[in-house]
Amino acid sequence: MALKFIPMASQSQFALSPMTSLRSPKFSMVSTLPPKSKEVEFKKPFMPPPKELQYQATHTMPPEKIEIFKSLEGWAENNILIHLKPVEKCWQPKDFLPDSASEGFEEQVKELRERAKELPDDYFVVLVGDMITEEALPTYQTMLNTLDGTRDETGASPTPWAVWTRAWTAEENRHTDLLNQYLYLCGRVNMRQVEKTIQYLIGSGMDPGTENSPYLGFIYTTFQERATFISHGNTARLAKLHGDTKLAHLCGSIAADEKRHETAYTKIIAKLFEIDPDGAVTSFSDMMKKKISMPAHLMYDGEDDNLFDHYASVAQRIGVYTAKDYADIVEHLVERWNVKKLTGLSAAGREAQDYVCALPPRIRRLEERAQARAKQQSSVPFSWVFNREVQL
Repeated sequence: MALKFIPMASQSQFALSPMTSLRSPKFSMVSTLPPKSKEVEFKKPFMPPPKELQYQATHTMPPEKIEIFKSLEGWAENNILIHLKPVEKCWQPKDFLPDSASEGFEEQVKELRERAKELPDDYFVVLVGDMITEEALPTYQTMLNTLDGTRDETGASPTPWAVWTRAWTAEENRHTDLLNQYLYLCGRVNMRQVEKTIQYLIGSGMDPGTENSPYLGFIYTTFQERATFISHGNTARLAKLHGDTKLAHLCGSIAADEKRHETAYTKIIAKLFEIDPDGAVTSFSDMMKKKISMPAHLMYDGEDDNLFDHYASVAQRIGVYTAKDYADIVEHLVERWNVKKLTGLSAAGREAQDYVCALPPRIRRLEERAQARAKQQSSVPFSWVFNREVQL
């Protein structure tokens, strides 16, 4: 799941922010430490540059809510696991790439590289960023296994929630293998810098502010799967526009997987709205107030302390994932979960309902103002494309 991001154009209002919800006394404070010297490269610590200090609330969901997910195991088996594909029916990376066992392998690679020559550097910056996000899959499985009531307690638990998490991870793993191998073969990117970025990212982890709650966690994954569907769909569209129909098919196939996964996560939250509308709508509001941040916001290549911001700006500019997409996703989920029609809510529930229903137009107004104030952005070098300058 190339879980997605809030683009730089609207970062002042909708970018990553500290998680300040301290509803539980159980919280800790984390920070990454800066390199002691940027001049002596070998003395740099493993971690990337420091990010904003962040409070981490944990296990805020009351025990009775955990029981809801235990009671839904039969429903999940019949309604969620159906969105997984049998392995034998899934596409595999080899289906899209030159066959290394064939006599025509070298010619196939040559043809792939010729097609890749027609694609601009900004496209490859975004495609690399998407791939790196997919590569942090171990982090995403770890996050899902922090959720109370749905985590895989043993590593091979037979519960439907655990089966889903493992099988979802296995399906998503094909995405990273496919994009990584394509980028290696195309010859357009500096794979060592890409690989360093992946290692930094996985080592940095993520905290989306889900507080071990599957209410919050599955709202987050619903949003991110839809964002990923949009992003991969747009990389497919741009590849086709530049004449590479095979790359377009590759990206489109990933997007189709993301759409199927989005459907499953959306159904989980729809069920929660059915049986616990108050808990569902307050959780929805909670995640929207925190602002959905990209799981790869700690992206770092050993050189650019603002790599994520720069990558997000390029994605915004070329139309792969934009502030408008963010607002559209919120609006889509409000409609899909019938949030406007909820009745019988508590005072807190009604307040949350009003907040999320008013959010999409508010995001759009703020984005329009930000765009009107924005000046022409400069270009920056990206190590992923051999430090060539790319316009932000």
